[in-house]
Amino acid sequence: MAEMPALRHITSINDLTNDEIERVFALSETYLSELGDPVIPYRIARGTTTATGRILASLFYEPSTRTRLSFESAMSRLGGQIITSADPATSSVAKGETLADTVRVVSNYADAIVLRHPRDGAARLAAEYASVPIINGGDGAHEHPTQTLCDLFTLQHENKQLRDLNVAISGDLRGSRTIHSFVYALARFGANIMLMPAKGMELPAHVDQRLREEFGCRPVPKSKYRKENSAVDALYVTPDKPHQLSLNVGIEPAVDVQIRKGIDVVYVTRFQKERWAEASTDYPKIDAKFLKQSKYASTSVLHPLPRVGELDVALDSDSRAVYFRQAAYGVPVRMALIDLLIGREAGLTRYAAGFAPPSYPLYDQRRDAGIRCPNPNCITNEPLEQAYVRNRFWALPSPTPHGQRLRCIYCEADAEAAVAGHARRLDFEPVAQDHAAARGPLPQHLVFFHSEADALAAGYHPRAPRRRAAAAR
Repeated sequence: MAEMPALRHITSINDLTNDEIERVFALSETYLSELGDPVIPYRIARGTTTATGRILASLFYEPSTRTRLSFESAMSRLGGQIITSADPATSSVAKGETLADTVRVVSNYADAIVLRHPRDGAARLAAEYASVPIINGGDGAHEHPTQTLCDLFTLQHENKQLRDLNVAISGDLRGSRTIHSFVYALARFGANIMLMPAKGMELPAHVDQRLREEFGCRPVPKSKYRKENSAVDALYVTPDKPHQLSLNVGIEPAVDVQIRKGIDVVYVTRFQKERWAEASTDYPKIDAKFLKQSKYASTSVLHPLPRVGELDVALDSDSRAVYFRQAAYGVPVRMALIDLLIGREAGLTRYAAGFAPPSYPLYDQRRDAGIRCPNPNCITNEPLEQAYVRNRFWALPSPTPHGQRLRCIYCEADAEAAVAGHARRLDFEPVAQDHAAARGPLPQHLVFFHSEADALAAGYHPRAPRRRAAAAR
């Protein structure tokens, strides 16, 4: 009997290896070349039959124009069909149906599901219950991997390379799921990342940590670049020799950092009003005045759209404006991704694992008591999904000897546990060693708590000193 191909999900940009991303881009270029409009070369104007007989379900719990329509256009251009649920108010969600149940049902109607959801980590929960590939069309403030594919393809297509690009990112970096996927990918492909956040909207701490710890980025001290680049709040570089050719990067304090070849890309994002309780009163705006400095002379300006005032419409006629071409590239890129997942190519099924999964031990909390994901918007904190999801974390090395750093496997927010309990004895003690040094899943009797107060509230009691000593032996 022939071996069944592995089921692939694209819930994060890190579900794809660099080689797989390059494969998506190569196929995208083929579609542009063979099916592009002869007058408007960045627009797909014809179709093919590579997905004939296939059905794509678009399951959108949040508003969307470009993502939903470009996916549906891509499927139509491939010769496939689309079924869509674009308004939760007219679906069974309004009756109280869970996401887990919905994707199990919709898996019987389609060959792949594109999901957009307001909860962080929803795509990963959906992937646990779907029997067809889940493609993340944006989950809360977590990630938007296919937008990043479009962004990377635009950079490569327009600039002919990704390595050594100087990419400045402006706006809401905390609430924008697009940015979180984007910076991971930039780091993996060797770009220099220059952050220009709106006040109070800097990168989330766990995204910053992952850039440093997992993707090899080195933060440059502000004193080394602020003089000439006052708008830049943070600068990350990759410490390898080819990467340093574009920046005179001073990891040593005596060396100055200068942007020698200018800024290649300014990536602009809107204020994510749906993720913030208060409106922004001091939001950066990119206009001709901002771009008049010589370092922006050859800059490409990108924006995932929609824009709501942070990008001057007067720039639309500027040769540096790339954002409408960027939106158009969403069709060939998503055509390629669909084709590689469920079309004739089906190339991604040859890579069962994709990007290397975390090597950290898994902490699977199989009880109500214990630590919870601190992100209030995480899918694990959605009351409707409680029967289908539990708190699960990767146990990461902690910066201090007393404490255990845990990363939610759904939304990837970090939590810090100060107390470790024993579920059978119902006692606890301070975390005194790094459980991340363990191999494989952690013991099922282990229960982490944020604090002693949380453990006491759950009915646990302090471990007696002599029992603690015996447990240590």
